[in-house]
Amino acid sequence: MACVGALAKMRQSPRGRRTAAGRVQTTPPGSIDNAMNPIIVIPARMAASRLPGKPLADIHGRPMIAWVVEAARAAGIGPVLVAAGEAEIASAAAAAGAEAVLTDPALPSGSDRVHAALAAFDPAGRFDVAVNLQGDMPTMRGEDIARAVAVLGRGADIATLVSPSSDPADRDNPNVVKAIRASDGRCLAFTRAPAPWGEGPIERHVGIYVYRRHALARFVAAPPSPLELREKLEQMRALEMGMTIYADAIADFPKGVDSPADLEAARAALER
Repeated sequence: MACVGALAKMRQSPRGRRTAAGRVQTTPPGSIDNAMNPIIVIPARMAASRLPGKPLADIHGRPMIAWVVEAARAAGIGPVLVAAGEAEIASAAAAAGAEAVLTDPALPSGSDRVHAALAAFDPAGRFDVAVNLQGDMPTMRGEDIARAVAVLGRGADIATLVSPSSDPADRDNPNVVKAIRASDGRCLAFTRAPAPWGEGPIERHVGIYVYRRHALARFVAAPPSPLELREKLEQMRALEMGMTIYADAIADFPKGVDSPADLEAARAALER
């Protein structure tokens, strides 16, 4: 079942970003390789232990999923598809201007839902790059989604984003996932522990993944890895499989909505 809505592109002005050393750069995002044909897929389902039904949670008169779709469309890189666990999410996505397919809500991860949605929507494999944009990130910016896609052009299997923080509370919080990167942006590890050791900011992982289509298929076909199970971080599976993950740094951290307090923070951030 597919729900089809209009697709639109909106031009965005570049925003400053921080490098791994914490400096802000004002150069625009790297250009997207014309050989790539991306699609943004937003996995969303009603089940959530701390905030059930959050894709439809009201934010200034619109469901959360509509805000995420708006950000995805603003990236201007390709069509937007919602991998909906329930029909009511598919309807809300279509009303927001996205396309939608129903996926099994019992699938174990967002990456599995993205893979299933693509198999249903694009069985011929016309789209060779899949952007996994989490459905609980209403404060994500379109230009940052485009930046993450551009990172894939460095030759990575997977691309993502990080955001620096010098707040000790972030360093010590196991719910803040830290990325450890080489100087060229290649990700060496992800952890919930305070890392890396020593002076300097940490880099918070931003919950977006840009997969080459063949890398996504390989990833979901593999079983959970030992470090993935220990850290409860699926990106560790890719690293243990030998895949390359590159990340770019952005100044603004688009925190996901996992609790009622997060929802209130998102409402405050999106107040217009």
